Amino acid sequence: MGQTPTIRHTKVLFHVPQQLSLPRVVIRFAGDSGDGMQLTGDRFTAETASFGNDIATLPNFPAEIRAPQGTLPGVSSFQLHFANFDIVTPGDVPDVLVAMNPAALKANLKDLPRGGVIIVDTADFTKRNLAKIGWDANPLDDGTLEAYSVHAFDLTGLATGAVAGFDLTRKDASRTKNMFALGLLSWLYSRPVDGTLEFLAEKFAGKPVIRDANVAAFKAGYAFGETTEHFEVQYHVDPAPMPKGRYRQISGNVATAYGLMAGAYKAGMQLFLGSYPITPASDILHELSKRKDVGVMTFQAEDEIAGIGSALGASFAGALGVTTTSGPGMSLKSEALGLGIMTELPLVVVDVQRSGPSTGMPTKTEQADLLQALWGRNGEAPLPVLAAKSASDCFDTAVEACRMAVKYRTPVIMLTDGYLANGAEPWKIPDLEAIEPIEPNFATAHNATTAKGAPSFEPYRRDPETLARAWAIPGTPELEHRIGGLEKGDLHGEISYDPENHERMTRLRQAKIDGIVADVPDIEVDDPSGEARVLVLGWGSTYGPITASTRRLRQTGRNVATAHLRHLNPMPANLGEVLAAYDKVVVPEMNLGQLATVLRARYLTEVSSYSRVRGLPISITELEADLIAEIDALGKEN
Repeated sequence: MGQTPTIRHTKVLFHVPQQLSLPRVVIRFAGDSGDGMQLTGDRFTAETASFGNDIATLPNFPAEIRAPQGTLPGVSSFQLHFANFDIVTPGDVPDVLVAMNPAALKANLKDLPRGGVIIVDTADFTKRNLAKIGWDANPLDDGTLEAYSVHAFDLTGLATGAVAGFDLTRKDASRTKNMFALGLLSWLYSRPVDGTLEFLAEKFAGKPVIRDANVAAFKAGYAFGETTEHFEVQYHVDPAPMPKGRYRQISGNVATAYGLMAGAYKAGMQLFLGSYPITPASDILHELSKRKDVGVMTFQAEDEIAGIGSALGASFAGALGVTTTSGPGMSLKSEALGLGIMTELPLVVVDVQRSGPSTGMPTKTEQADLLQALWGRNGEAPLPVLAAKSASDCFDTAVEACRMAVKYRTPVIMLTDGYLANGAEPWKIPDLEAIEPIEPNFATAHNATTAKGAPSFEPYRRDPETLARAWAIPGTPELEHRIGGLEKGDLHGEISYDPENHERMTRLRQAKIDGIVADVPDIEVDDPSGEARVLVLGWGSTYGPITASTRRLRQTGRNVATAHLRHLNPMPANLGEVLAAYDKVVVPEMNLGQLATVLRARYLTEVSSYSRVRGLPISITELEADLIAEIDALGKEN
């Protein structure tokens, strides 16, 4: 790389690194659960977003409240992909690994490509800690890392020295090492610092010693980068071109919370959330509980059943009832979901999917609740199912779920997953006034007459276009009616055991959901050449890996088409036609082929299932290689 330039002064020799621009970088911060890696990654992300780069993140942490310190199960990591162009995933593998202890190094080393950069804290590389993770020798000395560019520093010691002037215990002083590392990486990748300084001032406003020590450690890390001669290059990643507007960094859970608030606002209804905390959905409850200022009411229930019961009760009373959960909680909510279908009341259920079954891997991602969402209830119990494709898309999907629930008087399931929930990306803040209003159309007057000609109210008289029943808020004069889980008589809503009535009501409830297809836009196919023979069809968070891998494929000159489903029930009217137009349809999913099973049954067409259930997003590199094999095999057939 040539001789490193220096600037000579009278007393001090300053090291001036080479300046290098990069289009993209993937950094992974990894350490013990108590090392603050999620906070470090989040702060680096926030500054990167404010700088104007496109970003995508992947937090990855253990489910245990506190795994044994220094062990492999206790490793927590945060991966950030940032670029000067549009990106759609947090990247398969890191370019840079920041490892705060031996366990973090060992757990993540297999993902780092040859030539990758390792910045490692040497403080804990003792014989005891190495033995704890099965290393007999120190990898910093035995040649294990010779294929990588290694920068080994005693970050803990440097941070402790930087805060020596503060009245801190040895333990508290060592905890500032994450801020020292953040300062160093902020210098190395030319990140802004003001936002982090403001964040620390606000977060520790009530603890001035902790605040000042963390600020000192952060500044010391930045200064260390400027003055050390270990780094020959300082990197720059220019801002990404984006449409004009006001942006913020947003996670899927926060976007979902905002979408629910926007949906209730556009309907002129109070938002009521009844939920039981469960990983990885709890942040939606946390976010909405802060928003009493805009009329949001939240109730932390004692269990999943109480959560959905309270939300359904709120809908009965005229509010927009919402409940949030993950896979195990969906199982518990199934009976009350059936009650919502029978009473035909609006209800939004957000399922943030995680690895199962049972407790499974609660902090890892998966897409294995699709069949449960579609059919996991007793009896014929149809309802709409939507899935968000990205963290920012959670907002739009949540608004649509609210609209659908209110318009069609039905529970709606919105699927996200742990990857979307905790991952973050830039989000262009929408104009609320540009979002179409949602009309609840409450019943306020009689809608029928008795046999004697007197005015009456029939709660199951339906809108001829939507088949939605009349919705009267309790207490509306003269619109008293009976409601509950027993089968309803058509129109009048009284309890009915008549066989013909049950079949009619069952078919009406199904027809109402089927009719929602009128509001579902046709699926759009991205096929630039118009000559592709392979269609890659995704749903939910597979959007990112599918988009990234097919971009690469097209750069090799191969033709491939893509399409993505938000509406999983009912599906777009033109989907069967689209499937029939291609010789091969590949469906990547983080399950064992659930959507593929549904498509085969519904459209009587063969699709190729591409399944991964590792608790991680689908690998871009692996998907690209497998799609190349599919495309090239078709070409050889000719």
